[in-house]
Amino acid sequence: MSETTASQTGSAPDTPELRLKSARGRWVVAATVLGSGMAALDATVVGIALPAIGRDFHAGVSSLQWVVDGYTLTLAGLLLLGGTLGDSYGRRKMFVIGTVWFAVASLLCGVAPSIGVLIAARALQGVGGALLTPGSLAILQASFATDDRMAAIGAWSGLGGVATAIGPFLGGWLITAVSWRLVFFINLPVAALVVAISARHVPETKAPGPVPRLDIKGAACISGALAGITYGLIAASSYGWGSVAVLVPLAVGLALLGLFVLVEDKEPNPMLPLGLFKSRQFTAANAVTFVVYGALGGLLFLVPVVLQVSHGYSPVEAGASLLPVTVIMLLLSSRSGALATRIGPRLQMTVGPLIIAASFLLFARLENSGDYLTVVFPAAVVFGLGVATMVAPLTATALAAAPADHAGVASAVNNDVSRAAGLIAVAVLPALAGITGDSYLHPAALAQDFKTAAIISAVFCAAGGVLAGLTITNPSRKKCVEATPSGSYCALEGTPLGTSVASQPAARA
Repeated sequence: MSETTASQTGSAPDTPELRLKSARGRWVVAATVLGSGMAALDATVVGIALPAIGRDFHAGVSSLQWVVDGYTLTLAGLLLLGGTLGDSYGRRKMFVIGTVWFAVASLLCGVAPSIGVLIAARALQGVGGALLTPGSLAILQASFATDDRMAAIGAWSGLGGVATAIGPFLGGWLITAVSWRLVFFINLPVAALVVAISARHVPETKAPGPVPRLDIKGAACISGALAGITYGLIAASSYGWGSVAVLVPLAVGLALLGLFVLVEDKEPNPMLPLGLFKSRQFTAANAVTFVVYGALGGLLFLVPVVLQVSHGYSPVEAGASLLPVTVIMLLLSSRSGALATRIGPRLQMTVGPLIIAASFLLFARLENSGDYLTVVFPAAVVFGLGVATMVAPLTATALAAAPADHAGVASAVNNDVSRAAGLIAVAVLPALAGITGDSYLHPAALAQDFKTAAIISAVFCAAGGVLAGLTITNPSRKKCVEATPSGSYCALEGTPLGTSVASQPAARA
C-alpha cells in the first residue's frame, strides 16, 4: 500500500513505507519535532521565567511550583487517554487537535491577570500537551519503515533537544526585552506551522478494528491520583510531613492509584492495557525512564532559578548558559540512535545516566561559584553528552517493545512515566533539599541547598544507569538478521517478565 493510500484510508499501512531521506519523511519529522518541541520548549522557557513571574505576582516558591506542576499534572494525568484517542480515532487528528488546544491555552497564559489564573491556564495547556505529545512519537513509530524508525526517533530527539535548549535563550531575551508573557505568545506561530505541515504531509494512522469505548473511569482515577500525590508533596514544604493537609491528599492519591490498576484490569477496553507490562523490555525501559527523568525534572527546575537568584544571571544569560546542550544534541542524537541500531540499546542506556549523574555533581559546584567557563559550561557539556547518549535508545526501546497497534499507548506510557517522574520530583526535591517557600529571598542559602538537590539527583541518575545495565537486553542478532536480511535494525523485543535473559540462546548480553 502506498503512503498516499494509507493516508487517505485513515488506517495504518500493512508495512510502513516512509523513509527518513524522502521529502515526505523529513516533513513528518519536522511536524512532530515542532509539535513536541513546542511543549518541551514551553516547559524550559517557563523555568527561566519563574523569578519574573514570582516578582510580578508576589508569589512564593509553592506557587511557582504549581506554575510548573499545574501543567505537568494534567499532562501526566491525561497522556494515556491521549494515546488511546490517537490509536482509536487517528494519530494525526489528535496531534493536530492537541496543537490547537495548546495554542489557545498559551494565549490564556500570556494574558493571565493573576497567579491563580496562570496556574489554571497552565493546567489547560497540559490537556493540549496530553493530546499532541504521544501523537508525535506514535506517528513516527507507525509511519516509518522498521529500519528507519531508530534514525527517525534519533532525529526527533536531536532536533527536539535543539528546541528545548534554544527555548531558554529565546525566552530569556523576551523576558528581559519585553515581558515573561511573550514566552507563551511564541507558541502561536509555531502551532500554526505544525497544523499546516500536518495537514499536507503527515499520513493518518490508527489501530485496526472498531473504535473502542473510552475509559473515562481510568482517566478519572489516574488524574485524581496524580493530583492528590502532587498536592500532598508540595504542601509538605509548607505544613510538614505529619500534617493533615499533607497526609490526607497523599492517602487519597495512593488509593486512587490502586483503584486505577483495578479498573484497568477489569476494563474491556482499558486506556492502559496492563498486558503491555508483560514485556520485560517495556517494563524495564519505563522503570529507567522514571528514575532518570525524575532526577532530570527536579534539578532542571532549580538550575535557572539558582543562576538568577544566587549568582545574578539575567534571564538571557541563564537561558544561554545551556546552549552547549543544543549543539551536542543536534550533533550526536541521531548518531546515538544509529549506534544503538548496530549494537543494541543496553550500553548507551547504562552509560548515559551515569554521564548525566556526573554533570549533576558538576552543577553542585554552583554552591560556591556561578562562573560560567569553569562551573556552568563544563556541567552543561557533560549533561548534553549524557542526554544525547541515552534519549534515543531509551525512547525507541520503550516503543519497540510494544505491539504496533498500541504505538500511541506505548508512546503515552513512556511520556507519562517521564512526566509523572518530573512532576513528583519538582514537588518533593526542594523539600528534601531544604528549599522552603521564601528560599529565593536568601541567595546564599538557596545555593547551598541546591548543592544537596544536585547530589540527590546525581544518585538517582546513577541508579537509573545501574538499573538499565541489569534489566535492558539487546535484541537477538540472529533474529534481527532473519527479520532484516541486510542486518539492519529490527524492533527490540524484551523477554516476558519472569523469563531469564540467559534462557535466550541467541541474546547478546
